[in-house]
Amino acid sequence: MLAGGWLPAAVAAVSTLGTPLPAVAPKARLVLNEAWESGTIAPDKWYAPRSRWGAGNHGVTRDNVRIEREVVNGRAQPVLVCQANGDLYQGPIIGFAGKRTRVGGVLISKDFFASGRFEVVMKIGARKQATDGPADPARPKGAVPAIWTYAYRFVTVPKERMDEFVPAVPLYNPHLKAYGTGANEHWSELDFPELGKGGYFMQGLYNAFSQNRADTQAFDVGLVADGGYHTFTTEWRTKLVPLPDITDAQVVAAEGCWWIRDQAVPFETYLGNPLKRLGKDQYAVHTGDRADHWIDGKKVAENIRFVPAMAAQLTMGVWLPEWAGEAPWKRTTVSFASVKVWQFDDEGDVRGILTASLRDSFDAAGRPLTKP
Repeated sequence: MLAGGWLPAAVAAVSTLGTPLPAVAPKARLVLNEAWESGTIAPDKWYAPRSRWGAGNHGVTRDNVRIEREVVNGRAQPVLVCQANGDLYQGPIIGFAGKRTRVGGVLISKDFFASGRFEVVMKIGARKQATDGPADPARPKGAVPAIWTYAYRFVTVPKERMDEFVPAVPLYNPHLKAYGTGANEHWSELDFPELGKGGYFMQGLYNAFSQNRADTQAFDVGLVADGGYHTFTTEWRTKLVPLPDITDAQVVAAEGCWWIRDQAVPFETYLGNPLKRLGKDQYAVHTGDRADHWIDGKKVAENIRFVPAMAAQLTMGVWLPEWAGEAPWKRTTVSFASVKVWQFDDEGDVRGILTASLRDSFDAAGRPLTKP
């Protein structure tokens, strides 16, 4: 976890864990209501990549993503199924580098969402043991079921100019140097949650990422990995924070926002986020306010540091990172009965800066694809 950083006094930690889920805000817009009723995955709304996915595994593939029918709360309906292939898998599905083991599957929204309520009904594993499944079918050790928002943009300048603001690249900020080069990572992510670290499913990882700052936390979630469906709800809020000392001479306009161009401005006051111009020599920074998380209507977690402001895509599925531990089984699944997204349109939202969807990084045979 990256330490330090700016924390507004308004969110000084007053925990509300355990409180019930409030009603949806009256002005919230329902923009996604998905229950797979057509029996297919709509290509105008979703995509499933073939992609490398961190260390200690062989990526995720669309061949592990499908629609099945299942009884949910007493009613038969279509559900999204994301499969994970464990350490013993030797079936036909292939991951990165032609490997068959430790391959997951995820589905990603085409749309980018900002502040709002996200409601996902998810089931981990199953209640009955299968011959090719984990010994504990509801807690598939080695797999990480997850729900998260994510968007990313890589910005570069020549290495010899990495310590300065470069007029031709207005989104580059020397305070955001990554990898010891002239690279910036503009990053928006909320995890709500990742489950299964070290094979343990009674805690969830609730992480927030904003550029090069991160808030990584583990919260108790109870017995949600029981082979049944549970409702995971997150509310993400953003806001504008005035920067009273910023003048027109210290910023530049680019892509619909304003960006700091003066190294004398303390980085911790804006963390690489874009600004909004309020008038002559008047600016406020777009910033994430907080993210609050409920399971089955009970609040279990919150993030109040380094919450992002930039819109991101919603991702759901399962993968097998090395930090999940060994996966001594052939197959398991994570299922999704429905997804709803409301947008709050908070004044701190930033849209149109992070816009790229993930591209495949390997083909159906597991061969790496050359980046264009």
